[in-house]
Amino acid sequence: MSAPDGPPRLTSLSHGGGCGCKIAPKVLSDILKNVPKGSLPFPSNLLVGKETSDDAAVYKLNDSQAVVVTTDFFMPIVDDEYDFGRIAATNALSDVYAMGATPICALAIVCMPLAKLDQSRICKILEGGQSVCEEAGIHIVGGHSIDGLECIYGLVAVGVMNPKNLKKNDAAKVGDAIVLGKPLGVGIYSAALKKQSLSPERYQAMAEWTTKLNTAGVPLGEMEFVHAMTDVTGFGLGGHSLEIAKASNTNLCIEWSKVPLVEGALELAQKGFVTGASGRNLSSYGEGLEFVGGVGAGGIKELMSDPQTSGGLLVTCEPGKVDQVLAAFSEKGFEAAVIGSVEAVESGASPKVKVTVSE
Repeated sequence: MSAPDGPPRLTSLSHGGGCGCKIAPKVLSDILKNVPKGSLPFPSNLLVGKETSDDAAVYKLNDSQAVVVTTDFFMPIVDDEYDFGRIAATNALSDVYAMGATPICALAIVCMPLAKLDQSRICKILEGGQSVCEEAGIHIVGGHSIDGLECIYGLVAVGVMNPKNLKKNDAAKVGDAIVLGKPLGVGIYSAALKKQSLSPERYQAMAEWTTKLNTAGVPLGEMEFVHAMTDVTGFGLGGHSLEIAKASNTNLCIEWSKVPLVEGALELAQKGFVTGASGRNLSSYGEGLEFVGGVGAGGIKELMSDPQTSGGLLVTCEPGKVDQVLAAFSEKGFEAAVIGSVEAVESGASPKVKVTVSE
């Protein structure tokens, strides 16, 4: 912990951290249902809006160009200022890659408690975000800042793509294989970190995963046999899989034994190192998440609902093309895994995510 007279830890300046700050899916849905839709007609060139819970808005400029716009920001998930800036920027840019697009520029979103946070520490946060944008080949071209009660940082990210390469949540097809690009457990690690129970080695692994840009989204977007694509963030693997299931009217069937985890994540979850967002996510899924075969000694439900900050791409593709999808991930430095398949919804039933757990 910080010394009584020393500077406060970044994570002590907020009530939550990372993508665990997101409003739970059901709560958000209830709020949005009560917001008037407005009277403007739906633009014919708006290829993606808010209807399918996709990662970004996509507006078609012409037959070969579309602009992709998204935003993401949150409170600190780590205490190191530079790492926090890098993680927040990586997470924001991920939504562009998840649509199959290439980032072209960004705007910074900055809210800092100036009475509690020294300007030099704020500079480190911004420097971290800038370093990731430079890695992605783009500039932060402006933004907006306010003096607030909690520390918040993120980006508005803008990208471009060919409309024919667009990947949406509603395009999963029965028979598709499901591929996950990063291991689960970042939220579990963050809970352990906040309680000062995360080893330096695991902190380093957490920082490496959360600052790894999902650049595989660009080549995956060019593959016609890749049907649906999103990234796994605050709603957890269960929540983002359920978004695909509902949008495409399918069941996403996951084999738990094939889901990659960061080292020690299950054991930490079993010891109670879970985020508050995990429970809120589970409550929001309702009957949309079903476990087949039990959940053993525990921890599995918590990992399925674990909020992933800057998590991996989640892809559905033709089963015969899995090797090409895995190769595209590998070329960008990812060890992706096939974790299940897409199945038809039973007659009269609602789409859901089914997780098979082998005892």
